[in-house]
Order: sequence, then C-alpha cells, then structure tokens
Amino acid sequence: MNIWIGIDIGGTKCAVLAGTDEGEILEKVRFDTAGKEETIAKILSAAERIKAKYPGARAVGISCGGPLDAARGVILCPPNLPGWIDVPIVENCENALNLPTFLCNDANACALAEWKHGAGRGTKHMIFLTFGTGLGAGLILNGALYEGANGNGGEIGHLRLRARGPVGFGKAGSFEGFCSGGGIARQGIAKAKAVLAAGGSLPYCRSEEDLPKITAKLLADYAREGEPIAKSVYDTCAERLGEGLSLLVDAFNPERIVIGSVFARTEDLLRGGMEKVMRRECIPESLAACRVVAAELGDAIGDLAALTVASEGFRK
Repeated sequence: MNIWIGIDIGGTKCAVLAGTDEGEILEKVRFDTAGKEETIAKILSAAERIKAKYPGARAVGISCGGPLDAARGVILCPPNLPGWIDVPIVENCENALNLPTFLCNDANACALAEWKHGAGRGTKHMIFLTFGTGLGAGLILNGALYEGANGNGGEIGHLRLRARGPVGFGKAGSFEGFCSGGGIARQGIAKAKAVLAAGGSLPYCRSEEDLPKITAKLLADYAREGEPIAKSVYDTCAERLGEGLSLLVDAFNPERIVIGSVFARTEDLLRGGMEKVMRRECIPESLAACRVVAAELGDAIGDLAALTVASEGFRK
C-alpha cells in the first residue's frame, strides 16, 4: 500500500495528513493559519510526526493558492496569505522530511483530485472549475495535468466575456466576474443599490444596511422563490457560464467539465440557461462528446487534492 503525505495550505485553515492511493485518510491534523513563520513551523512539525508514524510514506504533496512557482517549489505572493512572499516551501519540506515534495496551486490540485477520485474518473481530457469565491480551473489534457509555460495554464477566470461587467480577477466583464460566488454577490449588490437609489426596496435588501449581507447563497434562496432581481442575477450567470464553457469546449474538446462549489449547490438555477447557450455556441460534435457535471468530492476535496499532488508528482 502506497502512503502519501498531503499538506493543504489555506487562508484560514491548514491540514497535514497521510493517505493512500485509494483516497483513504489515515491521519489528519488541522490548525488555523496564522503568521507565516508560525504556520510553516506547525506544518513541518505535524508532517514530521505523521512521517514518524508512517515511515513508509513515499512523497509529500502541497496544495496552496497561487500565485506560486510550482517548478521551483516557491509560494510567490498569494492574496489569501499576507506576508508569504517567495517562500521556498518545497525546500523547507524536503529538508525537514527527506522526502520528494511537490507543489501545486489549489485549482490544479483539485482538478487532479476530481480526476482520480471524483466526477472526472475514467476520463483522459477533463476540465475542472472551482466556481467558489473566485473561478479557478485545472486542465487535464491527454491524461496529465497541463500547467503551461510558467504554471499559469488554465486561468480561464481572467477571460473577458463582456466589455463591461462585474469585476473578477482584476478585470471588468471577466468570466470570474460573472461566474463566481463573489461575482454573483457583487451583481446582486449592484442591482440592489440601483433599486434603493430609485426609492424602492427588495425582500432581502430593505436598506443600505442590508447590502453587506447579500451573498450568492442568499440570492439563490430568493431566486428559487421567484424573486425577479435575484433570479435575473442567476439567469445572467447561467448565460455567461454557457458562453465561457463554450469557449472551453471548442478550444479543448474535453470529455467532461467538472464544476464545484456554487455550481454544485445551484445547478437547478444554472443548468438550463447554460445548456441553452452551449447548444447555440459550441461546435456540435464537440458538445456531443462532452458532459458538464457537478463535482463529487465536496468537503473532502482539499485533503484528496494534496494527496493526489504527492502521488502524481512522484509518478511523473
């Protein structure tokens, strides 16, 4: 039985774990993300304890938000990890654990996990979209993760879908601006502000004090009840999602597109409009070869992502 050590570094939580090729979690340590030095010390300490318990562990996989330089094993400057600038995390781990260590941005790592253990099983060409606070993506092409010339392959959230529109990934009208939890909330807030400025109100936004409470989930709840403004936000999201996915289908000809987080929870609001646009926009033969499905791994994805980075990196 192969045993791998996974390290999942997040903006609020970190996890260090041991697991198998089959995705069985043997041991897991979780703790809050604090300052850089304190957190790295906790990561290495937990990893050393786990290695001592499982001395047969073969490699370490690290999943972390970007930007990072996976080839050099360096965390560059993730916005969710203030102060983590040019951190040689792979070198740190290899020195402490004496095991080969591999680093991968979290979207690519999650793509690997869904490909090996989730909704992408059995495919050779798969695209994974995070669809969470932002819109990250990972490309599995010809049976391997595609990272691009410097690790930025698959940053489809930066694609511009409209000349004007909600801001996401630092760009107005971007795929992320329209199709992410943050983007949906910003669209809902903008529409609510317009209603309030005209002297009206909404069931979920009676005054400006309610604006910060508007989230993708709140809008979904009201959209399901037929509230027209909330429904219009999700209708727009569905159309832009269809447009963005059509670009991916035509460019990469995948067998499967796996979408997580917000899509998995609001598929009932998005699939109809999304598929209508894709039928209109896609090369018919490419669309016929592709299924769009919700991610399967749920809350387990971070753990399995880190483990899969270790196993896939080791086998390259």
